[in-house]
Amino acid sequence: MKTSCFANRQSAADPHAVAISRGVPRWFKGRIYDPLRPSWKLVQAAKSGAISNDEYESRYRAEVLDGLDPAAVRRELGDDAILLCWERPGAPCHRRIVARWLVEALGIGVPEAE
Repeated sequence: MKTSCFANRQSAADPHAVAISRGVPRWFKGRIYDPLRPSWKLVQAAKSGAISNDEYESRYRAEVLDGLDPAAVRRELGDDAILLCWERPGAPCHRRIVARWLVEALGIGVPEAE
């Protein structure tokens, strides 16, 4: 499993690409995995600067990840999945929160795709 962003067209075009963002580009034809998508309310709070990155992570974990079984998510996504959202590598984003969650819970590596 890896993570990437829509700007990485090679990753986004991969048959294993899975969008986990609230919105997706019109051109994206891959799979969308709703259980990992943040709420619009949470996205808007982060984008507007109303909450810090730490608060976003805390709320995303509480609102989304705490209700999920990491092993079941891994099975549903598949080991070859490339989890996509909008933020470029290095920017705070929920795909890297998901990656840390999977590492913490399952001990698997979830690197950012090149």
